[in-house]
Amino acid sequence: MSGFAILLAFDLVGLLLHAAGLPLPANVAGLILFAVALFLGLVRIEWVEDPASFLLRHLMLFFVPTIVAVVTMGDLLRAQWLPIAGGMIASLLASMLVAGFVAKTMISDK
Repeated sequence: MSGFAILLAFDLVGLLLHAAGLPLPANVAGLILFAVALFLGLVRIEWVEDPASFLLRHLMLFFVPTIVAVVTMGDLLRAQWLPIAGGMIASLLASMLVAGFVAKTMISDK
C-alpha cells in the first residue's frame, strides 16, 4: 500500500501546483516530479513497481468515463465531425513532426 501512497502523493502535489497557478495539467506536473524523484533516487522503483503494474493491468477502467461520454454525446459528435476530425489530423501531424525533429536532432548529436 505504500507504493500507492507514493503515487497518490505525487498526484496530489501536481494538483496543488496546478491550483497554485502552474500552467501544466496536474497529472503531468505530478508525473514530471515523480520522474525527477526516481532519477534523483528519492523514490526507488521497487517501492512503486507492484502498484504501477496493477494500475497498468487495469488501465482500461480509466477510459470508461470517456467511452460513456462518447456514447452519450453521439448527436454532438455527428454535428461537429469535421472540426473534430480536423483537430485530430492536425494534432497527429504536429506530433509526428515534433517526434521526427527530436529524433533527427538526437541522432545528429551523436
